[in-house]
Amino acid sequence: MDIQDLFHSCKSGDLNRLQYLVEVKEVEVDVRDKWDSTPLYYACLCGHRDIVEFLLEKGAKCEANTFDGERCLYGALTDDIRNLLKSFHVISKRTIRRDLFEEFLRKLLESKQYSDVVFSVHGEEIHAHRCILCARCLFFAHMFKTKWQDRQRVELNHANMLPGAFKAILQYLYTGHMETPMDLVDSCVKLARQCQLSELVTEVEDRLKKTLSWESSKPGVRVTTLELSPENSKENLQRDLAQLAHWAMPAELNSWVLGELPFEPETLPLTYPDVCFSVDNHRFLCHKTFFCARSDYFKAVIEDHFGEAELSGSLPVVYLHEATVQVFVRILSYMYSDSCDLHPDIVADVLMTADMYLLPGLKRLCGVAMSTYLEVSNVVTMIQTARLFGLVRLESQCAEFIAHNLSKIVAQDKFKQLVVEDASQVKGREETDSIDVIDEIRFYISNFVQTYSEMEEANEKLRLIDDLLEELDIEG
Repeated sequence: MDIQDLFHSCKSGDLNRLQYLVEVKEVEVDVRDKWDSTPLYYACLCGHRDIVEFLLEKGAKCEANTFDGERCLYGALTDDIRNLLKSFHVISKRTIRRDLFEEFLRKLLESKQYSDVVFSVHGEEIHAHRCILCARCLFFAHMFKTKWQDRQRVELNHANMLPGAFKAILQYLYTGHMETPMDLVDSCVKLARQCQLSELVTEVEDRLKKTLSWESSKPGVRVTTLELSPENSKENLQRDLAQLAHWAMPAELNSWVLGELPFEPETLPLTYPDVCFSVDNHRFLCHKTFFCARSDYFKAVIEDHFGEAELSGSLPVVYLHEATVQVFVRILSYMYSDSCDLHPDIVADVLMTADMYLLPGLKRLCGVAMSTYLEVSNVVTMIQTARLFGLVRLESQCAEFIAHNLSKIVAQDKFKQLVVEDASQVKGREETDSIDVIDEIRFYISNFVQTYSEMEEANEKLRLIDDLLEELDIEG
């Protein structure tokens, strides 16, 4: 429903609704409909410049010389929008990212940080991480177990092995996306086949067919870069990297049952751990790649020896006394796959630990989970929690929930106390000063009213707020 609403907002030019969907509901801006069209394309086609600008600022893809970029440019209703698109072409989408997990993996690939293998492709060195390649591709897992075993440098000098194509394949394995010059597409397909990446081969061939078909129908337009962003790329990426979290867990905590996996526990692939975390006497074999790059806390613990550590064989052991096993298992899952199970009984503990371990992304996931557990009885506590941990979206969602259920909440003593506390935050109050929680609630009551009956309902709720403020003797 939210996605349909997103497309409708872009077609109709409803900027307020679009901002709400993207910033509060966190709807992805690069979704596609059954015609393979994006919200940005419709905004360009319908001539809504403010919508186009907003989508571009939020990271909507519009790269020059790509299928999506040229399509938006060609379909733009006005020259003003075309000029806007061109001005954003100088800002590569590498610098505009909404997905922090993809950004983390992209930086990991582009830097040499924590890499444990170097591929030399016709003399060009490309640094990589064996754990990621093994989790994402059975071909690489097999090669590291056999021909490339114990090798930190791999020479690839086959005549058909081009550095650009190899980099494109690694980009796909790390991020789920791929960008490559059109003249390297054939080499990428051949290499993908060799690496047994059948899904990638199909995706590239389908995208190439669509791109060439569209290009042939638009004289004078030439696409020079093939850009691939499969619809389920993040889900596949998370699924594959989640294996690293499972493989890192000690046997006594692993809930897998023999026969449930495509491999048996005694034949688990090599994952090349380089750090061990000890939590309640359970040892987790992990990778600095994920922990140091995603958390300054763990970077300090591991690299600066902040805390108690020892060596277990060749692995440093870091003792974590602050987290329970149940909480750390969820942190482990988040570190590797950017997701974890957060049921009501554990989410508060995970949130507090994530705050201590400097994991803003996990805090955000906790906020998302908490927003699904909102009830009349806990919403005031939730809004206080949101403020304590800086969860702005959760705070807004709480205000929206209160707006929808105001008649059941307005008489609660803890809600009245919240209003009083917010009012007291403004020193030397004037009549024109506003109260944060009241402002938010009023916004959600009145901003999306469309029918007469909705207007009457909104006015009744606004009267409830006025009555409450009068009861509390507060100007608001």
